[in-house]
Amino acid sequence: MTDASPLRLRHSTGGPWENAYGYSRAVRTGDRIVVSGCTAVVDDVVCHPGDAGAQMGVALDNAFDAVIALGGRIGDVIRTRMYVVNRADCDAVGRMHGERFANVRPAATMVLVAGLIDEEMLVEVEIEARVGSAKPFDRNGLHRRATHR
Repeated sequence: MTDASPLRLRHSTGGPWENAYGYSRAVRTGDRIVVSGCTAVVDDVVCHPGDAGAQMGVALDNAFDAVIALGGRIGDVIRTRMYVVNRADCDAVGRMHGERFANVRPAATMVLVAGLIDEEMLVEVEIEARVGSAKPFDRNGLHRRATHR
């Protein structure tokens, strides 16, 4: 995490494109965190070639890591954008999104695209979060039901 100003924090993963293309993995200003597009790249290798659902899981993990690094949590996510290369993969990608966000239910958009920067990449996801907007979550990230009397 680096400070661009007292009101702006940046997070970098050290990935090859961040420096080359002049962007941060995520930026926090005030209570808002915006995460750049994340893919299923780990240690400069695309994970799960041919499996868009599994790639979505890795991409979400990468995005969650950025939110957490800037002081947020999964429950603070208010918006996602999914970019999918193949129409046939939309269901698998959407189901992984639903599994990870079952109790958060952010606003979401899924868009079909012609391709991503690496031909093995099948999905990319962007996340926006508002720190402090989450309801109480237990250690597993699951929403705790309110007790009504």
